[in-house]
Amino acid sequence: QVQLVESGGGLVQPGGSLRVSCAASGFTFSNYYMNWVRQAPGKGLEWVSSINTFGGTTYYADSVKGRFTISRDNAKNTLYLQMNGLKPEDTALYYCARCPVVLTSCDEYDYWGQGTQVTVSS
Repeated sequence: QVQLVESGGGLVQPGGSLRVSCAASGFTFSNYYMNWVRQAPGKGLEWVSSINTFGGTTYYADSVKGRFTISRDNAKNTLYLQMNGLKPEDTALYYCARCPVVLTSCDEYDYWGQGTQVTVSS
C-alpha cells in the first residue's frame, strides 16, 4: 500500500536551517509529482512547494521562495525540503503529499504522510 513517512522536523531558532524528508513506498515514486503542504497552528492547509517527476521543475509559494528548496532522489524514493532562513511564521506541521495521476501536476492530493512538526522559536 502507498505510504509516505515524513521525518526531520524539530525546534530551530529564527534564521536557522532544517531539512525534512519524506520516504515513499508502495508505488513507483518516479512517476508522480510530489508536494509539500503545511498547516500552522489554528490555520488551514497551505501549499508550500511541488516538484515534477524527475526533479527538473520546481514550484514554490511566494512565502517561501528563495528560502526553501524542494528536491527528490528517485533512487531512494525520497522527497526533501531544505528550509533556510526560517521564520517563526514557518512553524507548522509539514506534510508530503502525492498527486493522484501519473506524470501530472495537481492541486489536490490522494495520499498524505502523517506530518513532521517544525517549530521556529528562540
